[in-house]
Amino acid sequence: MAKLKAIYCCTACGAQAPKWAGQCSDCGAWNSFTEELYGATQPLSAQKQKGYAGLTDGKLHDLTDVNLQEDARLLTGCSELDRVLGGGLVIGSIVLLGGDPGIGKSTLLLQTLSHLSQTHATLYITGEESLKQVALRAKRLDAKPLHCKLMAETQIELILAAAHQYKPHIMVIDSIQTVFTSDLASAAGSVSQVRESTARLVQLAKQANIAIFLVGHVTKEGALAGPRVLEHMVDSVLYFEGDSNSRFRVIRASKNRFGAVNELGIFAMTEKGLKTVNNPSALFLSNHQQAVAGSCVMVSWEGSRPFLVEVQALVDESHLGNPRRVAVGLDSNRLAMLLAVLHRHGGIATHDQDVFINVVGGVKIAETGADTATLLAIVSSLRNKALPEKLVTFGEVGLAGEIRPVLNGQERLKDAAKHGFQLAIIPKANAPKGHLPGLKILAVEHLSEVIQAIRDNAW
Repeated sequence: MAKLKAIYCCTACGAQAPKWAGQCSDCGAWNSFTEELYGATQPLSAQKQKGYAGLTDGKLHDLTDVNLQEDARLLTGCSELDRVLGGGLVIGSIVLLGGDPGIGKSTLLLQTLSHLSQTHATLYITGEESLKQVALRAKRLDAKPLHCKLMAETQIELILAAAHQYKPHIMVIDSIQTVFTSDLASAAGSVSQVRESTARLVQLAKQANIAIFLVGHVTKEGALAGPRVLEHMVDSVLYFEGDSNSRFRVIRASKNRFGAVNELGIFAMTEKGLKTVNNPSALFLSNHQQAVAGSCVMVSWEGSRPFLVEVQALVDESHLGNPRRVAVGLDSNRLAMLLAVLHRHGGIATHDQDVFINVVGGVKIAETGADTATLLAIVSSLRNKALPEKLVTFGEVGLAGEIRPVLNGQERLKDAAKHGFQLAIIPKANAPKGHLPGLKILAVEHLSEVIQAIRDNAW
């Protein structure tokens, strides 16, 4: 038997070290090194090279001679998933789908296969459930009959052999953390096993023109488990967001070589599986019977379309020496910065107040266009006076109090007007050249103008 050699690998970035260390010198992660065992007869470099062998033909090509004709995409039967993928599934691509347990990853993929299996050969590899469990889930779904080959296997060599024998067009691996290769002595789910198994699947996808879905586990922080290099190896990385106890699900593309990044897909979980939401903006609005203090609607831009999102604020007197600053769906550090700008350039102090911010619907807003809506909601809650009922806003707030423009301002205004909003507070640089029927636009340049405009219209 070959002698085994111990090497320590970082679970965050995949870096290797001859001995254990408290902090990774490459990525800075703490307590991330785990022991991996390798056969002395086959060094790690050979393992890595074998996974990527065959991706090229070894010849040099002129850039102008490369065929730029775009391949036709496969429609998955789910419009929201097609949107997140950039218009459909690309043959030969690898899509990594991550999310919390029970949020609907396997359900979505079974629904996708039920549609694609009508016209294409499909293969579903399960490493966590039995064939009976998969069949029972497929039966519960309100979908077309599933003409799909099933296989309960975790060894990558047997999976590759089945793929070469059946020659599917679409393939699902559920999940990549359960797959292992017999060439490595470490356990399934370890850094080396996940990296090696994914490398061989990448080779299969590119050589055989197979579209592969990989289901990935997530850590308690919400990041994909395994080495960071896993996300670099695949073509698209999709994340399920939202509370698993809620009926709504959100899929966000954090990486996509064939489409827009940060594209959102909205679903509703039902007894018959995941259903697309036709009007996503209605999902993120509370629909109050009357205007309430501390609520402001903004137009967010996610991927390639606008969303109407409600930002809520609660400002209350603090009895602590250090008032609380809590943000759900927004960056907490940016909230602290906005409160400082509000004090310095708006003349409104919150140093003795607890400030809580929440984005309705569980969606996460990463763009800076939510700055004005956040500040207006805070001022409304602090003074306990509601903003105008049909008010909508967007814009970035700078440290000098200036209101900076955001991308796609015209499209945001058109979406707000379509949903019946009558008043919009926007950056002056985003002001439209023409007139939008039914929408009064207040273009501002400074935070003081925003507060004054609200006083004139609401107070």
